[in-house]
Amino acid sequence: MDSIQAIVLGFIQGVTEWLPISSTGHLRIAEHFFGLVPVLFDVILHFGTLTVILLFFRKDVKNIVEALVKGDFKSENGKLIPIIIVGTVPTLLIGFFLGNMLDTYFSSLPALGGGFIFSAVMLYGSKFGVERKENITYIEALLIGTAQGIAIIPSISRSGITIVAALLLGIKREKAFKLSFLLSVPSIIGALGLTLYEQHQLLTLAGIGLTEIIVGVAASIIISFFALKLLWRTLASKKFHFFAIYCVAIGVLLIGLSLSGF
Repeated sequence: MDSIQAIVLGFIQGVTEWLPISSTGHLRIAEHFFGLVPVLFDVILHFGTLTVILLFFRKDVKNIVEALVKGDFKSENGKLIPIIIVGTVPTLLIGFFLGNMLDTYFSSLPALGGGFIFSAVMLYGSKFGVERKENITYIEALLIGTAQGIAIIPSISRSGITIVAALLLGIKREKAFKLSFLLSVPSIIGALGLTLYEQHQLLTLAGIGLTEIIVGVAASIIISFFALKLLWRTLASKKFHFFAIYCVAIGVLLIGLSLSGF
């Protein structure tokens, strides 16, 4: 892998991670047609998008950390701590017991296409959610966390499925947006740490050096910041379901290519 390839992959990761069109699905497509992406580099690129989350939600992260240090679970930010913990549990369980199987089984071209079409249906369904509440119950946190776990399937967007789940549960879009990304922090850190531990030697074998890592992560940071702002504007203007058009188009295209022998 050279620096240009790393930048291209960082760009793909940055654009598709926050928009509800599945970054992993797009990286699997790049791997299928160009053989570019070892799983470890995919996860490393998530470090860039994690950095963007921490910067974009820096005030919320700061307030949550302060509430945790003080043992304050009654303030608005303090109440989010157990919600994030509860929501992380099903994600960790699904990832630990089913992660490798889901990632492998759903990485073929027709499976990727089917996942994108499922995402399209899911995104379009979000327009029928009735926003009526700010507070999130533990049961709702479990459901949203389970949705995040399902997003281990490569062509199902993590941000898309968690935001849709929250909207269908009646949670206001501002809260759904914030929870979706705060909930991603422990899962990204966990996936990054575990994959680095298990596969760090593959970086050298794949010809990925420090330069490629730096330029790939930098590209994902720069692009994903703008993608995250675009996602919020789309969600705030109630046009979130429009992403379904792209997902169904790429899903049909992938299935068509698979039937054609690609």
